[in-house]
Amino acid sequence: MTSVIIGISSGIFLIILFEILKGFNKHLVYGLILTGIGFLYVGFTWSDIPSLIINVTQAVVFFAIAYYGIKRNYFILAVGYFLHGSWDLGYDLWGRPELLPPHYDLFCLSVDFTIGIYLLIIARGSKKLRNSSVPSSI
Repeated sequence: MTSVIIGISSGIFLIILFEILKGFNKHLVYGLILTGIGFLYVGFTWSDIPSLIINVTQAVVFFAIAYYGIKRNYFILAVGYFLHGSWDLGYDLWGRPELLPPHYDLFCLSVDFTIGIYLLIIARGSKKLRNSSVPSSI
């Protein structure tokens, strides 16, 4: 439970930090974070070749999602965070969880879902803003 509280707190801290630091491009920041968290698994599993191959593959997939999220919209980034949280949760099924730090799955899942929810809120808000700026025809 402590790992979840720390994860949610970390996600909220990052959100607040990048709200305060207005000069940062949010698409880029959240895309870079998504890329980084994918590659963390590579660092944890480098000592086991089968796990390393699985984790390099997932890291490249999350890199691609982050790239398209940066280029397109927050919704793609949010989906990437939810998928990565699901990866954290399901890692025991195909990976070697003993290579990861204790409770890492719950910590990372809670960070991912906290940021993913925030990005969905931003995506919805930017969609409403776009729709309200378009004049309606009679």
